Amino acid sequence: MAQVVLQNACKRYGNGGLAVDNFSLTVEDGEFLVLVGPSGCGKSTTLRMVAGLEEITSGSLLIDGRDVTHVPPKDRDIAMVFQNYALYPHMTVYQNMAFGLKLRKIPREEIDRRVQETAQTLDLSDFLKRLPKQLSGGQRQRVALGRAIVRQPKVFLFDEPLSNLDAKMRVEMRGEIRRLHDLLRATMIYVTHDQIEAMTMGDRIVVMNQGKIQQTAAPLTVYRHPANTFVAGFIGTPPMNLLRVQTKRIGAEEIELSSSAVSLTMPSEVFPEKEPPAEAIFGFRPEAVSPNPPAEEKHARITGRVELVEPMGAETFVHLVLPDGSRATARLAPDATCRAGEEIALSIALSRCCLFHAETGTAFYTGGKE
Repeated sequence: MAQVVLQNACKRYGNGGLAVDNFSLTVEDGEFLVLVGPSGCGKSTTLRMVAGLEEITSGSLLIDGRDVTHVPPKDRDIAMVFQNYALYPHMTVYQNMAFGLKLRKIPREEIDRRVQETAQTLDLSDFLKRLPKQLSGGQRQRVALGRAIVRQPKVFLFDEPLSNLDAKMRVEMRGEIRRLHDLLRATMIYVTHDQIEAMTMGDRIVVMNQGKIQQTAAPLTVYRHPANTFVAGFIGTPPMNLLRVQTKRIGAEEIELSSSAVSLTMPSEVFPEKEPPAEAIFGFRPEAVSPNPPAEEKHARITGRVELVEPMGAETFVHLVLPDGSRATARLAPDATCRAGEEIALSIALSRCCLFHAETGTAFYTGGKE
């Protein structure tokens, strides 16, 4: 396998549009890295630059220490799994998996060994003589995976491979791909807009927006300690609640944060400046909200009108409209008795809150529980 290094990589189009801006990242040998972000953020373009399907306008790309910035895709020793499977409809499963090896003039015995071993790993041995149209969506996706695996490349690239599957099959294939990584210990770069895929699959995740890296870290680090309000609002289902609050010093050691919906105090040391800014953004996850917090836990109260109650079975999401018109979501116990239209007060555990600069959105306090 191989290390992948992108150094100040940019992608500009002829009309002056900048799709990827100064992208620098090292994917370690054997790592499963996930690029995640909204549509149009540049994640697929970045993957295609690694694959050689998009030319890097400026910057460089190294695979296994070799500069491949201008090397054709076929000579980069990578394998790519696409969203639409890209199987040959007139070829059997066996022929689809073997086709790339035949083009490389691999001996027939070696081709057969690799295909048979891979088919057994992916539970495809009984389908080798079938055409793609005779397979389910999940089986076709496994064939696409198998076609990549038999190549034994240095790097595997996945471009939203599960988008065409139903919810149940996506869950199964998430586990399948992760299991394959654990088995192969291969370097894998995976692109998705689905934050659940990113959180459950990646060793590290890279959150992108408007062609730039917003944060790179382990999934739980990104979740608990978001670098800015974009990451806080994108990662998490439901996302982090973000409330604009006014700040005021109340003595040497405490700062008051208040709005029409919430009032709390924080130690002055959490603010990077000697004097706090006039405004800040107070962030808290839905699970940090509860009707009856432990007595020993410092908390703040929030009031609002229940707009929607969503029973999820194992939990209940309660959507609130706050006095200033903003909205917040609480993740409560499955037996929560809130009803739409009801005015309620809930508590926020301050040990799991975040604070962001109101102007830049950058986090300056993310002292959540580990």
